[in-house]
Amino acid sequence: MQSPRMIRLLAAGAIAFLPFACAVGSKMPTPHEGEALFAANCAACHDYAGTGGALVGGQAAPDLTRIAERNGGVFPRAEVLSQIDGYGRGKVSEEVMPEFGTLLEGDLVPVEVDGVLTPTPRPLAALLAYLESIQVSG
Repeated sequence: MQSPRMIRLLAAGAIAFLPFACAVGSKMPTPHEGEALFAANCAACHDYAGTGGALVGGQAAPDLTRIAERNGGVFPRAEVLSQIDGYGRGKVSEEVMPEFGTLLEGDLVPVEVDGVLTPTPRPLAALLAYLESIQVSG
């Protein structure tokens, strides 16, 4: 569940961004674009296939191919974005899941999150598209 602060930030950003998104007509990133970012930033812990693995200290990186399965068959875009960009801290510390500042930079593209177009840095949107594309079930 999203925090009230996060919901307000998403709503305010979407309202401010909507005219810009319509005027620019930004081309959305593809899963292929996100795959390269995943390989560079995530594969060391989550494996190149996204299936997770053991970390130093006895912890494990979760299987990212089953995010939707763990969420009742729905891919939770807001939660995934929050986990990557740092808004989701609390459950996972920085020592386990680093923040990726470069993923928060770049042109903004409109990403639908919980029915709202949300301005999202292109690299972060690309990574989201890739993660959504690798979901498996049962």
